[in-house]
Amino acid sequence: MFSLPKISIITPSYNQGHFIEDTITSILGQGYPNLEYIVMDGGSTDNTVEILKKYDSQISYWESVKDSGQVHAINKGFARATGEILMWLNSDDILLPRTLFYIAENVKEQGDALYFGNCMHFREGNGLWAEGSNVVLANEVINIKTLDYIIQPSSWWTRKVWEEVGKLDEKINYVFDWEWFIRVSEKFELIPIQKAISLYRFHEDHKSGTGGEKRRKEILEILKKHSPRDAKLYEMLLNESPVIQMSLFKRIKVKYLSLQYRLKSKQFPHELVLKLAKEKKYKEYSLEEMIRLNNY
Repeated sequence: MFSLPKISIITPSYNQGHFIEDTITSILGQGYPNLEYIVMDGGSTDNTVEILKKYDSQISYWESVKDSGQVHAINKGFARATGEILMWLNSDDILLPRTLFYIAENVKEQGDALYFGNCMHFREGNGLWAEGSNVVLANEVINIKTLDYIIQPSSWWTRKVWEEVGKLDEKINYVFDWEWFIRVSEKFELIPIQKAISLYRFHEDHKSGTGGEKRRKEILEILKKHSPRDAKLYEMLLNESPVIQMSLFKRIKVKYLSLQYRLKSKQFPHELVLKLAKEKKYKEYSLEEMIRLNNY
C-alpha cells in the first residue's frame, strides 16, 4: 500500500454545540492514521468548548477566540495546516465512513486538482427528509461560473491548488466557496466523483438558508463578473412580483427540471415562459436558464 498522505481538515465553528460532536466523531472515526484535524471556534458561548476539551487529545489544534466570521476562521485554519490534501467541514456537517482513505487514493492516482463527490442532504424534525445529488452529471451540463454545483463538504484538493489559487475571499460572507471554486477552475481541473462523501445538514439556523437579500446580492456580483447574461436574467427575476416568481418556478420546476437533467435538453419552449410570466422581456432566455438561476 502506498504511503498515506497527510490530510488536513479544518472545522470552523460558532455556537454549534448541538451538532459539532457529530462532525468531530465523523472525522476522528475515519481511523485515518495521517490526519491533521484543526477546529477554529469563534468564541462560542454554548457547550462547544466543553465538547472540544472532551476530544482534546485527538484534535491536532483547536482554539476558541473571537474572529471575523466563518471565512476568516477557515483561512486561519489553513494557515496552520501542513497536510498534502486539504478540505474543510463545517460544524453541522458529517463525513461518511472510510472517506479519507478514498480521498487519498484519488489524489494519488490523479494528482493536483479539485475533487468533489456526491452528498446526502438531510433535515431532521417530524421524521427525516433526505435527498441526494449527481455531481458527475451536473459537471457535464453546467458551467461552474453560472451555477455552484460543487457541494462544499464533499470537496477536497491538494496543497498546490490552495497555494496557487490563494485563500478564500473574506469580503464574501455567503458564497465564498463558489467564488473560490471558480478561481480554481481557471487554473486546475475539476474532477467529479460519483461516490457520496458527506452528509449536509439543513436546520433553522443554516447559514445559506438565512442569507436573504445579502446572499442574493453576493450571487449577483459573482454572476456580473463571470456570466453577464445570467446576471441580467437573475436581476430581472429578483425584481419580479412574488406571484410571477411562483408561476415561473414553483409550478414548473419539478415537472421540467427532472426532464432537463434526464434528457440533457438544451432548450424549453419560450411560449411556456411567456404564458406564465406574461412578459416579452424574457424572450431571449430559455426556461431552462430561468429554472437554473432559481436554484439560488
